[in-house]
Amino acid sequence: MRVLVIGAGYIGLPLSLELARLGHDVTAVKRSPDDTGRLAGAGVKMIQADVTQPESLKNLQPPYDWVVNLVSSNKGGPEEYRAIYLEGTKNLIHALSGNPPKRYVYSSSTSVYAQIDGSAVKESSPTEPTSETGKILVETEKLLLDAAHNQKFPAIILRVAGIYGPDRGHLFRQFLKNEAKIPGKGDRLINMVHQDDVVGAIVAALKSGRVGEVYNVVDDEPVAQVHFFRWLSETLGKYMPPFVDEESLGPRKRGASHKKIQNRRLKMELGYQPKYPTFRQGYTAEIKRMEDANEMNITPDAR
Repeated sequence: MRVLVIGAGYIGLPLSLELARLGHDVTAVKRSPDDTGRLAGAGVKMIQADVTQPESLKNLQPPYDWVVNLVSSNKGGPEEYRAIYLEGTKNLIHALSGNPPKRYVYSSSTSVYAQIDGSAVKESSPTEPTSETGKILVETEKLLLDAAHNQKFPAIILRVAGIYGPDRGHLFRQFLKNEAKIPGKGDRLINMVHQDDVVGAIVAALKSGRVGEVYNVVDDEPVAQVHFFRWLSETLGKYMPPFVDEESLGPRKRGASHKKIQNRRLKMELGYQPKYPTFRQGYTAEIKRMEDANEMNITPDAR
């Protein structure tokens, strides 16, 4: 297949390498020409373009069989979200509509779910985020689903949970530095997915995803914060983080959602079985990787 990966970052880089390994003709899009060595060495072509700049999208060379949109906001606010996700998606639909791909996979976020009651959440559950950034993500999804149903644009949406893996995993890295705190009783649920499984899920969606559908990309086990930290404590021989009043932590960017995100459609309809079905397998692999690379810098407990 002729594949275009837009955004060769934390997921786009390994995805491009994996698709090239599988024998596909891969082109990766970056806003800047940095960090191209590994891609070029794997035979991945590079195009410099910016989804917020329609003129730059003339550098694209459709038709492509598969297109994956993995652009990110660099943790920006509503204005940046609107420019990159919503307006950027409009620009891409326009740029590709003359020669549309067979499948267009868009990476969204499980932050569109704002449930706070610990309920099970599936793709048909309400998406009513309270944050402006979450609302923009929902608006972008709606744009793509409308294009799929009314313009025959082959959009498939993946709602991705909190990603961890090499150099990623906020709570884990806070724990290593003795900076982690457990809010309240620590019963708020975390929904996670390993970097490798995001790549695997995207490949599965490109092969088998149904146009106009949404799939949650998350592992098999939502875990309460207290249980996550207890496992880390026992595994690494460190004290548990302190429990603190939730109000003392201030507002969180992802909000205080509390939910169990289900991945049944990912497994049953796309046929994808996570490489790391729970955080335990994923973080065991990450800890071993860090130890082998001499990256395991653990701050000694002060108590």
